[in-house]
Amino acid sequence: MRTTLILAVAVAVSTAGVDSCQTSGSAALPNALQQRLQQERFGVVTSIRGLPLGVRDELTTMFGGSLDIAEPGARFRSSDVNDPLLPTRRLIAAACSLQLCLVSYERAGSASAWVALLHWTPAETRLEWGGLAPHGLRTAEAVRAAVLSGAVKGPVKNW
Repeated sequence: MRTTLILAVAVAVSTAGVDSCQTSGSAALPNALQQRLQQERFGVVTSIRGLPLGVRDELTTMFGGSLDIAEPGARFRSSDVNDPLLPTRRLIAAACSLQLCLVSYERAGSASAWVALLHWTPAETRLEWGGLAPHGLRTAEAVRAAVLSGAVKGPVKNW
């Protein structure tokens, strides 16, 4: 019994929050937000500059004070490229409606993709929900479908 308990504690400690790409629980997308995500009409955003200014500002805050993200397809500090001059993140896909933005990006050294769902207006922008998605989602619609299906696990500890 004692050995089992020690083993369980060791496994929990070794997997709890050591890697910054882990989630801090498995909180599903709240129902009200899920309905909005289903009903809103989104337009695809193909570049960082195409995101609303408030969303870029909120991402800058989430990233620790710098909008450290490359454009889709651009070079970034991936696991096989260790150039400190390159960003540590790269935009995968994004889409915005009149009040929501869904942003997905990859981060150096991770097999997951980050997904952030932000509420935005010209007066205020805030993170509503976010999580980790399976790698390989390449379009905003695929990211949206993954969020709605529960394949994106949140919340994320470090962006």
